[in-house]
Order: sequence, then structure tokens, then C-alpha cells
Amino acid sequence: MSGNSSAIKKTPPPLSPSRAGLGWGLLGVAAFSFTVPLTRVAVEGMSPLFIGSGRAVIAAVLAATALAITRQRLPRGIQWSRLVVVAGGVVVGFPLLTSFALTTASASHGAVVIALLPAATAVMAVIRGKERPPLSFWIMAAIGALVAVAFASVQGGGIIRLHWSDLLLFGAVAAAAIGYAEGGLLASEIGSWQTVSWALILASPLMITLATTATLEQPPTGTPTQWAAFAYLGVVSMFLGFFAWYRGLAIGPMTQVSQVQLTQPVLSIIWAAVILREQLTWQTIIGGVAVILCAGIAVRTRLNRTRPPRSIQHSAHEPVPVVIPPSTARP
Repeated sequence: MSGNSSAIKKTPPPLSPSRAGLGWGLLGVAAFSFTVPLTRVAVEGMSPLFIGSGRAVIAAVLAATALAITRQRLPRGIQWSRLVVVAGGVVVGFPLLTSFALTTASASHGAVVIALLPAATAVMAVIRGKERPPLSFWIMAAIGALVAVAFASVQGGGIIRLHWSDLLLFGAVAAAAIGYAEGGLLASEIGSWQTVSWALILASPLMITLATTATLEQPPTGTPTQWAAFAYLGVVSMFLGFFAWYRGLAIGPMTQVSQVQLTQPVLSIIWAAVILREQLTWQTIIGGVAVILCAGIAVRTRLNRTRPPRSIQHSAHEPVPVVIPPSTARP
């Protein structure tokens, strides 16, 4: 065999796509991690109703533009009713409830309670997908919920003493978990960012009405910093962040990339300390670590049960497998 024979030429192995997927996923999580502290900044000068609805209006305009430019096909049949569920959770429920909650709750407090979201989404995904995870999954999900309630109660001043802001935060977690679980299934049919975009369009009449009402009742008079925070919530938190997040999930492996969301509450607490100068108490640190650990163990337990064989690989151009991650979309 000659030295020029192509049979002995060695080509470098292709780079593993998992690194690219993790990179895009971390970029998306980093973008979302500013949501809670910047919402806290915005509500100091504008009404929570205006912030919760106005940010969705901004995102809806961007979504309509993206859908029109790329000429996306309209959803069909029952997909519209499923989009209503997604819109109710991630476009209406989570933004409005967190905006009202953060008028009184600190950003770090909100970040700890919202850290329960990955486990809550996994529970909703199990119920929606009729899965049968091991008992350890349910135990860790329940412990995580109890830890979050205990944390909120202690900071509220006593055992089983929750403020309205805590109830709103738990409501936001439940709303988002339902929307994310349904969105994870729907994303495998009509596309990932397309699912969020159509949900934004579907909710836009309601959100425009609410934003108009809020403006008439209390004209927003925020500072430049507060307006910048509001703009970030509309452009990044509710729209552009999804492009990086869903790009990472598409490259995959989906079950691995999705777990980087567990770093989001840690980043949010850090930004609350840096941006808002909030003091990190030992209760916040211990509560955050405990909730994140419980959520992480619950999510990993479920994903290990539903993880596809290693021999099955998915490219970025193949349909996303219907294995709902801890969160397939993040407000």
C-alpha cells in the first residue's frame, strides 16, 4: 500500500456536540438568571401589572416578526388549545405572579422559592406523560417542596407563616411548571422557540389589554435604570433567551443540557447581591442549597429512568425526542 493511499490517512475526530449544547444552554440560563433581580428593580418604579403584561407585549412583537420572517407554518387542530396551556403558564401566569410577588419579597428570597421549578416541572411532566418514576423521585420532589415552604415560613417570621408574596411565588412555580411540561411535548411537534412564539402571539390580546389598563390607571414613571430592566425582561427574558436555551436543547444531549438550569437560582442570588446589594443571610444560603439539591436529585432520578440508550443519537436537525427536561422554557 503506497504512502499516498487514502486508506491510511487519519482525520481528526469531530468535536463532541455536547460541549456546544452545554455552552448554548448555559448562555440561556445566564440570560434568564437576571429575570428575578431585574424584576425587583423594575417594580420599584412601575406597577407590577404593567411590568408583567408589558414585557409580554414586547416579546410578542418580536415573536410575530420572527415567525413572519421565517414563514413558520400555523399550528393545527388541538395544538392551539395546548398552546393556550403554555401561554397561561409562561406568558401570563409566571410573569404576572412574580411581578406582584417581588413588590414586597426580596430577589434572593424569590430565587430560592423559584428554585423549586425544575422539580415541579419534572412532576408535571411525569403526570402529563403518564410515566412511572421510582419512589425516590416522589420523595425528593416532596422534600424539596417542604424545604421551600419551610424556608419561606422561617423568613416570614414563624412556622407555617407565609406572606402573600410567598403564595404568589408558589403559584408562579405551579403555573410555569404546567406550561413548561406541555410546552416540552408541543416543542417536539412544532419546534421549540416556535412554541413560545405562538404562545406569546396567542396571549397578546389579553396582555395588550392589561398593559393598556395598567398604563391608564398608573402611568409608568420609572428611572432610566428601571426602564432598562423592563426592556431586558421583554427582549431577553421572554424572547432572546429562549433562542440560546432551545438551541442548546436541540444540540443536546437534551437530558444533560437541561440540568444546567439548576445553576440559575445560584446566579440569581448572586445578581441580587451584586445589583441590589441584598445581604446574603445564612437562611438564604442554606435554603437555596437545600432546594437546589432536592430538585437536582429528583430531576436526575427521573431522567435516568427516561434516558434513551447511548446508541441512539440525535442531531440538531432531527426531531427532538419527547423527553421533557427539567424546564424546556424559562421565564
